[in-house]
Amino acid sequence: MSKIVEGDKAVAKTVQDYIDETPYWADGTIAPFSPMTAMQWRIWFLASAGKFFEGLVVFMTGVALPLIVREFNLSAFEKGAVSAASLFGILVGASALGYLADHYGRKKMFIAEMIIFTVCLVCLVSSTTYATLVIFLFGVGLALGCDYPTAHMIISESIPSIDRGRLVLSAFAFQAIGALFGTAIGYLILYKNPDLGAWRWMYGTAIIPAIIVVIGRFYVPDSGHWLVSKGRIKEAEAALKRLLHRKPKYPSVIKLAAPETIDSNGDKITAGTYLELFSSKNIRATILASVPWFLQDLSTYGIGIFTPTILSSVIGAKAVYARNVADLIQNDMIAAKGAAFIDVLLIVGVVCAVMLADKVGRIKLQIFGFIGCAVGLFLATLSMSAASEMKMAYLFSGFMLFSFMTNVGPNSITYLIAGEVFPTKIRGKGAGLAASIAKVGAVATAFLFPFLLKDFGIETILYFLVGCSLLGAIVTWFFRIETSGINLEGLE
Repeated sequence: MSKIVEGDKAVAKTVQDYIDETPYWADGTIAPFSPMTAMQWRIWFLASAGKFFEGLVVFMTGVALPLIVREFNLSAFEKGAVSAASLFGILVGASALGYLADHYGRKKMFIAEMIIFTVCLVCLVSSTTYATLVIFLFGVGLALGCDYPTAHMIISESIPSIDRGRLVLSAFAFQAIGALFGTAIGYLILYKNPDLGAWRWMYGTAIIPAIIVVIGRFYVPDSGHWLVSKGRIKEAEAALKRLLHRKPKYPSVIKLAAPETIDSNGDKITAGTYLELFSSKNIRATILASVPWFLQDLSTYGIGIFTPTILSSVIGAKAVYARNVADLIQNDMIAAKGAAFIDVLLIVGVVCAVMLADKVGRIKLQIFGFIGCAVGLFLATLSMSAASEMKMAYLFSGFMLFSFMTNVGPNSITYLIAGEVFPTKIRGKGAGLAASIAKVGAVATAFLFPFLLKDFGIETILYFLVGCSLLGAIVTWFFRIETSGINLEGLE
């Protein structure tokens, strides 16, 4: 590593070189680390908020759904559409809006997506018809879909390589925290306001926090990596100064190297396209980022959204038919408590992922997690044919193991890998496409689950999801690319 300043002349470096650089002691010894700046922590917090809102809104739908169905008198098809609307929005938003971060900048889309989320949330709470309800749930998902690639990139392109896995996963952990808050808030609102319209208050709790996040996102710099990729060197230097501002000032001078304009084959480097994701150079990364994530989301959202339904069906904790609104709300509260208890394991799992991702490696952790998910779902399947006194033990132990292992491995690691394995010029497109493909699984599960539960039963569905988890482990191994601790510029 060369020093930042030699005499009075700054040595030109890359963006990541400056971000990764650590100070020197007087005798030339390199310090073991350089503390994160206040701006780096601000970016991390504001990006984490997007994942929190996703967990809050998507998993809160599981609690709100029975009330929405009763208020709007929905058919099975319409119920499935409501369940899948926000997930379908995420599917579309991740590619349709996420790729715009490669063209207009990380910061602009970081702000725009949260404005869209807030506006749609206000309209959702005010919805008076089934059509507007579905439209604004889709709009909420559209914004959250854009956040998938954008939030990941704005974190990973602003922090040291050595901390990237830990901090990206820490931000992703807020999805699990949001899921827990979603079910907990749903329960508390039902307890305080046992009315069919209580679902509006559930979604409404996110409006003021969302407005605060919108304002905060105006006050962060754009990605230096992206600015350099566009040849905007002076702007990149200014953004890097804001990002690395600390007392005492370090580095004292920032001088960025000009980007390469010719690749290793002697061809001019141009803006990336979606077709490049399927080139011989990038197809391995595209498969690794997309297919395991798709297989994971089949289970994560199917189990996550319909945990209350499955618990009540197997345990028999509530009446099959609610005789009135009071019965409906009481049933919903019972299911919400069971779901919230299981959701705690999502948080424990992602905490373990944060601690292990850089030590064990992304690939090993994802494979281990997929296998653990399969074991958990298999235990839950055994509850179908177990004696009555063992049903609850098998079901809860299976779902708890699944919730823990999904966030130790595939649910968190697939998100991390998708934002790391692509070059800067197509990182937004690659991460967005991977998220969209993943959400195809989520949407299919959310929409079809009510019908599948009725036609095939819980046992058949759980066996199918066991197979999906095992397939996820196999695909991860065959297309593995380990990115732990690797400088993002080294992936160019």
